[in-house]
Order: sequence, then structure tokens, then C-alpha cells
Amino acid sequence: MLSGSRCNFHCSAHQFATILAASTLTSESSFKNFRIRLRSRNSNSSCLSNKVCDFGVNCVQPKSSDTQSSLLSETLSQSGTDEEPPSERLPILTGGIVALGKFDALHIGHRELAIQAAKRGIPFLLSFVGMAEVLGWEPRAPIVAECDRKRILSSWAPYCGSIMPRELQIDFSKVRYLTPCQFVEKLSKELGVRGVVAGENYRFGYRAAGDASDLVKLCEEYGLEAYIINSVMDTNQISGDLNSKDGKERGQVSSTRVRYALHKGDMKYVSELLGRNHRLILMMEDQERFTSERNRLSAPKSCLLNLAPKEGLYENCSVLIDKSVIPCRVIVDTTYIHLESYEVASFSCVTSQDLKILGIDFGSPKLEGVQIL
Repeated sequence: MLSGSRCNFHCSAHQFATILAASTLTSESSFKNFRIRLRSRNSNSSCLSNKVCDFGVNCVQPKSSDTQSSLLSETLSQSGTDEEPPSERLPILTGGIVALGKFDALHIGHRELAIQAAKRGIPFLLSFVGMAEVLGWEPRAPIVAECDRKRILSSWAPYCGSIMPRELQIDFSKVRYLTPCQFVEKLSKELGVRGVVAGENYRFGYRAAGDASDLVKLCEEYGLEAYIINSVMDTNQISGDLNSKDGKERGQVSSTRVRYALHKGDMKYVSELLGRNHRLILMMEDQERFTSERNRLSAPKSCLLNLAPKEGLYENCSVLIDKSVIPCRVIVDTTYIHLESYEVASFSCVTSQDLKILGIDFGSPKLEGVQIL
């Protein structure tokens, strides 16, 4: 814990640290926050003088709207007398509010973090890349295809004051040795953020040494605002056995539950957790590997860019091509995925076009602005 203005997390350069951003999920109705008043940094703090490795930062920037650009410019123009020179900051982040977590599934809990960040400034999602390689985890398919993340974040804009949240990706190998104190120092001094939003179960630092209360106190130490919000709870009892099998599970919506629901093939449950239909992305560049017969299109599962549900038959699905939708059923077997339209020759337009990817939605599509073929 912290005493006065001094941080007693040891910030030795010889200490190994791992940033483990446990996904923490939030609810509008159960929102609570601890706002930390901005104040000057204490130059006597034992944490301020430590030198740590640089962030490997990649800010994924969407096409910004005029409103977003205006708000961003307004936020970036606000600076205090004790801030670092602009040249030492990542300009796009200065004055922003960063949501902390593991945003692999982009589920309703992650969306709530973005909503709360947007209420206080320009929202960013901070996540880590390369964790599996560094920690030796077995590779697994992502829940959301990388090329589909922008679409999902765009759909969050109406919840976030018409601002699309941006993603801040950090190379995990650059931060794995940071203590909780050093991590917050980096957010403040190098990234120049104005504040952070995290869930009540958030853990960070070497061996997850820091928790939400430590985050609040460290943010106060560095003059940042901190908002801690309650978890979005999963009211579905289907995955209740996860609570006993996984020590991190407390009944909250999580990426683990999304994977569980996909493994069970329960697409209604998946949609409830995600707040949208699950979209499977099929890479179409090598169409020689595809077979097309009348109303049936088949492709090897090796062409998939994200996680498919378990083997089985799925009705009420749809294939999306530009602004057109082809209603279909989906059959997943051990090696192939098969799309069967309800109309003869519906997939002729798919194989005749020079498509790079194909989106497959599990669930009835929203019909606004699309043409049903």
C-alpha cells in the first residue's frame, strides 16, 4: 500500500515486472468512481527518478470525423505547467482518458469501459500485443479478427458521445519489466494521458502486484484522474461452472465466457456477451481453395481469421458483401466451413468478384441500409 505521497512499490531496475491487465468489465447502472483531483507531482517520490524501458507504442488511428478532430484538438490544447514538453509525448494521446484491460473480445464490459472514458475525455483502449510469444502461451485464434476491430469500435461511437474510441497497442516485451509504479509513471510522463478508467478487478504489475486501489493511489501520486467502475455481470447461468474452474471468474462478462459460449455453439449467448452478432471473417485471396456449387460455398477452416463456433449447423446466418446481405445457414465441420444460401445460385456473385475477405454473421442481420439478396 501507499503511505502519504511516497510509493512503497520497489522500483529497482533489477526487478522483473509483468503487466497483466486482467479484463475488468463494467455496468452503467452499478457505476461508481473514485475521482482523483489533479495536483502537482511530488518530485521527492522514490518512483519519479527511476529510468525504465521505452513503451513500444502503436496508436491505431481510425478515420476521424470532424467532431472527433475538433474534440481532440480542444483536449490536446489543455496543458498544465508541470507537464512534460510536447516533443517528449505521443501527441495523439496527450490529455486523453485511457481504458485499461485486455480488449481481445470487445464485449459489452469493454464497451462500458470505453463509455466511461468518453464521458471524461477522448477515449483510448490500451492493450498489449505479443503477450503469447513473450510468455510462451499456446497460440489461439482471436475472437475478433484484426481487420474487423475498426467496424466494432465505430459501432460504439453512439454510446461514446459520437466519438469512436481509438486503440493504443503496446509491445508487451517493452513493458513486462515495469512495476505498478513505473507503469503509471509511463502513462503520465511519456504518454501524457489525463486519466485512466479500469474495472474493480483490475490487476497490473509484476505478478499482478497492483490492484484497483493501488492504481487510484498511484494516479494521485502522478497527478492523474482515476475512475474505478463495477463489473458487468453475466446473468446467464449456462457458464456458471466457470466460476468454480477459473479463480479469476466471479460471474462477470469476460472473454473467457465468450470463448466458452463459442465452444458450446450457443450463438444467442455469444451475442448477449458481445452486444452484437459474432462475425466470422474468411480470407478470400486464394479462391482456388474454395468450391462453389449452386447455392453452396465451401472453404477450408485455415482461411478463417478468427474463432469459429463448434462443429455443427447454424441457421439464420448471413454473408455480407459490401451493402448486400445473403441469408444463409452455416455448417462447420472438422476441416471446412460451408455456406448454404436459401436461394439457388446466390453465391455466384461471391466467386465472381475480386473479394479479399468475406464476413459471416451468426444471427439475423440488422437491415438498415442493406439489400437482402
